[in-house]
Formats: sequence, structure tokens, C-alpha cells
Amino acid sequence: MYSKILLPVDLNEEASWTKALPTALTLCRTFGATLHVVTVLPDYRMPLVGSYFPEDFAEKAHEALSEAQHKFIEEHVPDDIEAQSVIVDGSPWEAIIKAAKKLEVDLIVMASHNKRKFADYVLGPNAEHVVHHTKISVMIVR
Repeated sequence: MYSKILLPVDLNEEASWTKALPTALTLCRTFGATLHVVTVLPDYRMPLVGSYFPEDFAEKAHEALSEAQHKFIEEHVPDDIEAQSVIVDGSPWEAIIKAAKKLEVDLIVMASHNKRKFADYVLGPNAEHVVHHTKISVMIVR
């Protein structure tokens, strides 16, 4: 039923993966699917924002995030699951959808963990946007 599963994770926010990861792993095992672990790097290249960072900041941030994500996969994804590390730039929900389309995933498994406004109590800001703006199936894990 599913051959490619995308799992967005914020490596600085454990709630983004503690419940979603075991669910994604179970689905990968059940369907023989590959796991695509996606982390979003905010876009620092906008002229107003970028002027406050060193010229090579985005490149160094990408390298550091890549190392951290590979370590995360090594520590949390068992060897029997084929996993791919994916880093995308931009706003979280837009980057998640973009990555899902590019990778041609069948399912996005993500956590809902932020509670800042009324809509967030239902899903969470990024989860809500992903659900409403993609045609790919999305499983929200609470």
C-alpha cells in the first residue's frame, strides 16, 4: 500500500518525532516501505535576514544539520529499515510538501505538538497546513 514514507523531524524538538517515528517504522516494516527523514532548514538567504549572518552561514548550517540528521537516523532507525536523510530549505510546511512531491512519497507521517492558537489545538500549525495543502495522504500522530 505504501512504498515511500516521509517523516518530518525537528531535531531540536523531540515531540516532533517521539510518537511519529515508531508509527512510521511500523508502517515501513508492514509495507516494506522506505523511510525519508526530512528536516527543514529555515531560509537565511532573504536579503533582510541574510545580511545579519556570515556569508557562508547557510552552507555551514546545512553541513551541521546533515551530520545531526545522519546521527539521528543511526541512533533511532533500526538497520532493517531503509532510511534516507533529506534536508530542505524554507518554511516548514511548504518545504515538507515540496520534499514529499519531489520524493514521490505515498504517505507523510508527522506529529502534532504545538498549541499556540485555537487551530493548533486541532492539529498544529505545520501539520494543519500540510494536511490542507497536499494531495498526499497524511497521518497525524498525537
